[in-house]
Amino acid sequence: MYAIVDIAGQQFRIAQNDVIQTQKVAGDVGTSLELDKVMLLALEKETRIGGPYIEGAKIQATILEHGRDAKVIVFKKKRRKGYRVKNGHRQPYSKLRIDAISA
Repeated sequence: MYAIVDIAGQQFRIAQNDVIQTQKVAGDVGTSLELDKVMLLALEKETRIGGPYIEGAKIQATILEHGRDAKVIVFKKKRRKGYRVKNGHRQPYSKLRIDAISA
């Protein structure tokens, strides 16, 4: 059994006991989340497709950790003009463990 779920604007294909890294979600480490934006639910004998979401389908997940990704350097330059700008960015993330998928 697997599902396609929308978490913070991103779509993930998940199954039970998967660990995924997504954009930072609100909550403390160790707390449980209930995700209800399920777009596709593939059971053993049938597949349900939502339009856009399936009513009544829920995903139980636990927040494992919060952190920040590696730094991405953004460097802009225009030749012969003396224009140089250097910026860095670190995207915050959350790791989630999928506990249960319910239809």
